[in-house]
Amino acid sequence: MKKTMAVLLTGLLMVGSLAGCGGSSSTQTNISKQGESASPAPEVVKPELELIVAHNQTSLENPYTIGTMKFKEVAEEVSGGKISVVLHHGTLGESEPELVEKLTMGAASMIVASPALMTGIGVPEVDMFSLLYLFDSFDHWEKAVDGQFGEEMKDVITEKTNNQFKVMGYWSSGVRNFYGKKSILTPADAKGLTIRTQSSAVQQEFWKNAGAVPTSVAWGELYQALQQGVVDSAENDYTSFMLKEHHKTANGKFISETQHDYTTRLFLMDGNFYNKLTDEQKEWIEQASVAATQAERETVYKMADESKAKVIADGATVIEHEDMDIEAFRALAAPIQEKFVTDNNMKKYLEMIRGIK
Repeated sequence: MKKTMAVLLTGLLMVGSLAGCGGSSSTQTNISKQGESASPAPEVVKPELELIVAHNQTSLENPYTIGTMKFKEVAEEVSGGKISVVLHHGTLGESEPELVEKLTMGAASMIVASPALMTGIGVPEVDMFSLLYLFDSFDHWEKAVDGQFGEEMKDVITEKTNNQFKVMGYWSSGVRNFYGKKSILTPADAKGLTIRTQSSAVQQEFWKNAGAVPTSVAWGELYQALQQGVVDSAENDYTSFMLKEHHKTANGKFISETQHDYTTRLFLMDGNFYNKLTDEQKEWIEQASVAATQAERETVYKMADESKAKVIADGATVIEHEDMDIEAFRALAAPIQEKFVTDNNMKKYLEMIRGIK
């Protein structure tokens, strides 16, 4: 009996020991799991404001794309995720008038658009940005739009549109040049050529006075129009037409550096929508707009020389700016400038710009 009890006791001790080992592991696992679940989970911030930001360029290398991506990055960062930004790189349409319509309808929160589009909605003053040979360089342009002239034009746009449009930043699409089926060295060389231009009346008048025939072609259709001879020529900055490969078409491979337009583009928001935001939300958007404007401009300047080099490497012919009769082009633009500022009571603005050193 003693022997039997000893065997049973030994067996029980062994089972207890094994159970104890297993229990210890299980207990540690449970403690570990409880400890993990007890740690506070990262707080998920639910966006309180979603912004839809759009432009008309499809290339992910385009300065507009870089600018809007920077806006998204900064807006979401400084707001701690309380602002969510959805970007559309040409996916809401490659037509700027269509984007303006979407902004007014609330289908877009912010867009990039040409100032000339506002001339048809009661803001003729804004076409001043479209006057050719108004600026001499990007340095001149920046001093104008970032100074008193730019601030007063923001007010004009807001007031004339009943707060429908608020300028959040002055962007650029580079300096525009002529490109076509032949080179031009003077305005007279453009005589008889059909040329795709912007919708600006003052720009169309310039090319008419040079003897060319301004023609409207949608940006997304211009490659085909140049390739098939629908138009003889166009005008744009190196980066824009390089990314669309216009210089590879039959009617786009001869580039003449007229440098007639240091372009202004408007980073716009619906002013009525903006005014409904909290002060904190406005501050976040202002910070992001400043950062986006800087990034967009830096990309424009950086890509200009790179795009020109790519165009030349692809076989295009370039007439350099210093080889052009630029004074003849300037002489053609001067009376258009004077007439415009007289008709729109904007002489003080022209004096502001001309007085910038």
